[in-house]
Amino acid sequence: MTRSLLDFSKLVEAFDAAGTSFVSVTQSFNTTTSMGRLTLNMLLSFAQFEREVTAERIRDKIAASKAKGMWMGGTPPLGYRPDGRSLAIVEDHARLVRDVFARYLRLGNVRQFADELVNEGVRTPSRVNGKGRSYGGCSFTRGQLYAILRNPIYIGDIAHKDKVYPGNHAAIIERDLWDAAQQQLASNIKGQRTARGANASLLTGLLFDPEGQPLIPVHSAKGTVRYRYYVSKAQHHQPQGGLAPALRLPAREIEEVVRQELTKLLGDPLGLIDRLGLTIQPDMLEVAMREASSIRQALGKLDIIMLSVRENVSASWITRVVRLAFLAPDVVDAVLAGRMKAGDDAKALLTRGAIPAVWDKQGELLLPRKGK
Repeated sequence: MTRSLLDFSKLVEAFDAAGTSFVSVTQSFNTTTSMGRLTLNMLLSFAQFEREVTAERIRDKIAASKAKGMWMGGTPPLGYRPDGRSLAIVEDHARLVRDVFARYLRLGNVRQFADELVNEGVRTPSRVNGKGRSYGGCSFTRGQLYAILRNPIYIGDIAHKDKVYPGNHAAIIERDLWDAAQQQLASNIKGQRTARGANASLLTGLLFDPEGQPLIPVHSAKGTVRYRYYVSKAQHHQPQGGLAPALRLPAREIEEVVRQELTKLLGDPLGLIDRLGLTIQPDMLEVAMREASSIRQALGKLDIIMLSVRENVSASWITRVVRLAFLAPDVVDAVLAGRMKAGDDAKALLTRGAIPAVWDKQGELLLPRKGK
């Protein structure tokens, strides 16, 4: 069932809450007796120890192999293909990598560089991974360009965590070009970056004041400490000294309360099934949906602005790409494989009204006819 003592203790707790005991068919112990619990915990301790030792050996083996300059598998970076425990240069793609470094040093800005590549129609080469799935063939993103510019593999090195070792593969670019690119990247960093979503307001669009208006996430800072709140929309937009009723909730505390309540619900599967109105039958699962008024209201009030705030992205980006969520699966596969109808590209998909709601009509509009 598990090799983790923590996981099994939670399982036993769930069994006890449901009046169920764990009995082994092949060994003489069960969780209804104290001796059975002791024996089981001893065996689990050795099982967990074995798992952790195996994981440590694997990590040590990978670290030792990378220290010797070996390629330890995974998706090879652009410009290379796997060659045993090393990498071989794919010259057509390597020329593109060299061009990326040279043009970045000329422009000095990744955003402008990405826009220039899009305007010129330069795309990532189409490749096939080890499982036979095709990828690539799309426009370069800023994240992809940053990944290329910061990858020491292009100067013949192998990176492992915070260390870099000489690799067994050939370099694509000269070290002088690499050093100049790293210096340019470092000079473009303004301030300290924080991970996206670290301070995300999880309950945006889900909390409402007594008037039925959604609470808006706001924050204030004191020194290096950031304080988050959910406040009434009226309070947030009213002028100084306004008379609108104020509701101000500390975000961390209210989110923790919600987490605890959700944990209780998920920790009692039978009770959760009962509250959701699920009927369990031998050969069928019937789901009865009972939508709360607050949820209906939250869904009705969730517009582009609130969605962009909740996901921590710009409203214009949401407007452009949200319609892509309604693409049919075969159209998505065709886009990734570069098999769309001639004349259609990413810009065409982002045009208002370009994507019909019916999947069959999407295929007729965007996919080439069979045999052509």
